[in-house]
Amino acid sequence: MKWFFSLIATLLISTGYGQQTQIVDFERIYALLDFNFAEASVSGDLEIKFTMLDDTDFVYLDAKNILRYESLLNEKLVSTHTDEGRIIFTESFAKGQTYHLKLKYTAKPDKALYFVNNGGFQQIWTQGQGKYTSNWLPSIDDMNDKIEFDLSIVAYPGQEVVANGVLKEKEENGEKFIWHYEMSEPMSSYLVAVVLGDYRKQKRASDSGIPIELYYYPEDSMKVMTTYRYSDDIFDYFEEEIGVPYPWPNYKQIPVKDFLYAGMENTTATIFSDQYVVDRTGFTDRNYVSVNAHELAHQWFGDYVTETSGTHHWLQEGFATYYALLAERKFLGDDEFYWKLYESAEQLQALSKQGKGEKLLNPNASSLTFYQKGAWALFALRNKIGDEAFKTAVKNYLNKHKFSNVETEDFLVEARAASGEDLMDFAGTWLEGTEFPYAEAQELLKDSPVIQRYKRVVALRAQSFGQKQNKLFELLALPDKYSGREVIYQLAKVPASSAARIYERAFYTNNAWVRQAIAETITDVPAFMKVNYERLLNDDSYLTREYAFFNLWRSFPADRHTYLDKMKGVQGFADHNVEILWLALAISTLDYEEAYIRDHFFRLTRFTGDRYAFETRLNAFEKLYQLQLYEPKSLANLVEACFHHNWRFAQACKSILDEVVKNPDYRKELEKLKFDNPKEQALVNEKLL
Repeated sequence: MKWFFSLIATLLISTGYGQQTQIVDFERIYALLDFNFAEASVSGDLEIKFTMLDDTDFVYLDAKNILRYESLLNEKLVSTHTDEGRIIFTESFAKGQTYHLKLKYTAKPDKALYFVNNGGFQQIWTQGQGKYTSNWLPSIDDMNDKIEFDLSIVAYPGQEVVANGVLKEKEENGEKFIWHYEMSEPMSSYLVAVVLGDYRKQKRASDSGIPIELYYYPEDSMKVMTTYRYSDDIFDYFEEEIGVPYPWPNYKQIPVKDFLYAGMENTTATIFSDQYVVDRTGFTDRNYVSVNAHELAHQWFGDYVTETSGTHHWLQEGFATYYALLAERKFLGDDEFYWKLYESAEQLQALSKQGKGEKLLNPNASSLTFYQKGAWALFALRNKIGDEAFKTAVKNYLNKHKFSNVETEDFLVEARAASGEDLMDFAGTWLEGTEFPYAEAQELLKDSPVIQRYKRVVALRAQSFGQKQNKLFELLALPDKYSGREVIYQLAKVPASSAARIYERAFYTNNAWVRQAIAETITDVPAFMKVNYERLLNDDSYLTREYAFFNLWRSFPADRHTYLDKMKGVQGFADHNVEILWLALAISTLDYEEAYIRDHFFRLTRFTGDRYAFETRLNAFEKLYQLQLYEPKSLANLVEACFHHNWRFAQACKSILDEVVKNPDYRKELEKLKFDNPKEQALVNEKLL
């Protein structure tokens, strides 16, 4: 009958999982971590301190993907077993008693910890939110249990290590080093972060004296100033605007390859996609300013005060989005601020019209709702109660709930107290209503000249070209970023010769966005436009250059060599967008550098390998498909990419593979290939059926 009693005990334990935060307080986890890149595993020695809030017969740690473990409780053996991704410790735990648990383990995570080949160098990084840190570090997934995490990481010489908190010591240990990081305040486990890689860093400090460290790859030293433009200013602005000092001892920002999102606000250590590492030309189209501000705002809204559950997720994402908008307003101008509000209002209204509007307090709401509708709610509230009351409410809310968890009512209490208003209408409309209050939003935008001007230009869509051509011409005298583009878009179905006068003015506006709109819409370049169009190849925009390069190459075959010579050596963004296009066009151009065709093909194929970022690889895969030039190596890389940890990239590669197998020659090549990975072989077998 022993098995029966074990089963009953397990069932009783399972029913108590959700209430552990009321029974035990995990106060500190110290972890000494050693990562094995070859095996994609991690081994750790943990020291865990916790205090009982009530009597109980067991406590647990969330611990997934555990291969092996051993533990001691107060230096004695303790009864343990694993169940549903947890390690359960069975003991007569007494209320008020503090315990010390030692745990040695090895785990092989399938998510949350990623081992990446970065151009031949090893890179390791973590992503806890939405993935669970317990996949690689036994901890507590419940964000309501805030713990002080102190991490020590073993690394080889030449590897830079970044983690939460302050680097206290870099200890030499045989042929390796141990980097000792220390936090002084608690945080939710999803905010634990580790990065290992080949980095350099630039040290700065805020006006209040907070150390700021900006990391970059050695080859990107010339991109630091543009990538991190406004970083110090945003930091200083937030401390002033929020009214609460930055709550942590330092701040670090680290770009990584193949990141899952734009950025992640790990406490004191924001990780972000290295696709935002840009030079001066790249800054026009793909800069880090908004993501930078968003993730920094989370250090207050999300890290300092944390939602109790997904119902209140807007308290993190809505606030971070709103304060990022404020930062953009401060450093990029009112037009950018109001345009993004207008754009998101249109998106939210479209969702409402489709019957898909969502409450802001819906735990299953979309990102558009949590981020954009949340930001709109704060913008509306600030307009309703005034700047002083709004800032007082935010300040009191943060100070009262520091290092703890919050619900929406906690913020509303402070907003009511600061404003003297009951805010029932506000809550009903913005928080509980499923429909986006479009009319109110438009009223709040009425004082923005750029939005009102844009709406007047949009209204011209209903007129014939003959009726509006003079107005369109006049609008390009001093065009803004948004109305100017709209003018060009309205010419898309008009013969270019009929609008020649307008295009002539557009080319000479020197407005990067107007000129980019020309490159987007004029794909068959008429002869009369050729000289002006060729000047687009020099614009401070890699997107404009890419569009113009392809359109000119296609439109003027006799000048293809000239265009290829002009664009040779231009990489473009970090995803090599211009360079990959150049290789594809060089291969496709008869008698151009014939002696180097094989080299060009090799370079294009090389971009499909995992040493490059997934954005680069996808670009190369697509070009090879268009050229119908797949060969065994690129086919093997395509199959491997179908199992990439970034699911969007993996899905895109599967779609390309679906098309590739329709080609009889490629099918034969795939049949010859043998894959060591069983999943890859199974996928190929399935596709060849």
